[in-house]
Amino acid sequence: MSATQEMGTARSAAETLVWSRGLLDPALREVVAELPPVMRRIAAYHFGWRDEEDRPARGGAGKAIRPALTLLCAEAVGGTAADALPAAVAVELAHNFSLLHDDVMDGDLTRRHRATAWSVFGANAAILAGDALLAAAFEVVAAAPGPAARGAVGVLSRAMLELVEGQSADMAFEERADVALAECLAMASGKTAALMGASCALGGMFGGATRERVERLRAFGEGLGLAFQLVDDLLGVWGDPAVTGKPVYSDLRNRKKSLPVVAALASGTDAGRELRTLYLAKEPLGDAELARAARLVEDAGGRAWASRRADELMTGALAELAMAAPEPPAHRELDAVARLVTRRDH
Repeated sequence: MSATQEMGTARSAAETLVWSRGLLDPALREVVAELPPVMRRIAAYHFGWRDEEDRPARGGAGKAIRPALTLLCAEAVGGTAADALPAAVAVELAHNFSLLHDDVMDGDLTRRHRATAWSVFGANAAILAGDALLAAAFEVVAAAPGPAARGAVGVLSRAMLELVEGQSADMAFEERADVALAECLAMASGKTAALMGASCALGGMFGGATRERVERLRAFGEGLGLAFQLVDDLLGVWGDPAVTGKPVYSDLRNRKKSLPVVAALASGTDAGRELRTLYLAKEPLGDAELARAARLVEDAGGRAWASRRADELMTGALAELAMAAPEPPAHRELDAVARLVTRRDH
C-alpha cells in the first residue's frame, strides 16, 4: 500500500496516473526486453522509448489508463497494486497490440506526435510486433503468482475476442451505406469497453475480491469504456491535432462510422441527409468536404447526442463502482481518473 493510502488521503487524477506509470514502466520494459530482437525494436519505438534509428528517445507513451484502473481496482477491494502489477502489464500490452493494428488498418501516419510504427518499419512488421505484444500479454498474466492467474487468462482472452470482433465491425461499417446506432454501440462495446471492463475485473481478481465485486468493477469499466469511446469519437472529428497527435478529421477522412457520425446519419434531419450524400460519395474527401462533413454532424445533432450519452454512461459507471463497495481513498481515485478520461482533450 502506498504512503498516500496509509495516510488515508487520495491522489489527484494526474498524481494517480504518474504513480501508476511509475509502477508500470519498469515491469513493462522488462517484458519488452525479452521479445525477439526485431519485435523488441518496433515495440520500443511504438512505446516511445527508442527512435527510428534505435537510439534512446523520450516519446509520449500515452496515459496508460487501463493499467491504472487495474492497479486501483486491486487497491479498492483491499489488495495491493503490487498484487495486480502483472495484470496491469498484460492489459497495457494487449491495448498496444490493438493500437499497432489499428494504425495499419486506418492508414494513420501519426500517433502521439510521432510517425506510426507501420509507417517507419512497414505494415507487415508492425502487425507482427502487435502479435508479439499480445502473446507477451498472455504469457505475463499466465505466469503471475497467486490463485487469480488461471481465471485471469480467460478474462483477458474473452476481452480480446470481443475487441477484435468490434474492430472487425468497425472496419466493415466503412463499406456499408447503412449502420444502425445500436450496431455502432455494440461495436464500441467490443472494441473499447470490453478491455476496459476486463482491466477493472482483473484488478479486482488480483486484489482478492469476491465474484460479485469483480462483476461490479467490470460493469464500471465497461460503462467507462463506452463513455471513453464516445469522447474519443468526438476528438476524432473535433480534436485539435496539436493536442491529440492525430491528423485533423482523421475519422472523417477514413469515413469511419463513429458514434456521432452514425447518430447524425440516423437523425432524419436535412443535415443528416446531406451528410449521407457527402459521406457515401466514392471520391476522396478534400479539406473543404471534410470541414463541411464535421459541420453537418454537429448540425444533425451527432455531437450533442454523443456528449450527452457519454455523461449518462459515466453516471451509470460510477453507480456500479459505488455498488462494488470500494475502499477509500481508491474509490475517490477511481472516480477522479474516470472523470479525467471522459473530459479529456486528447
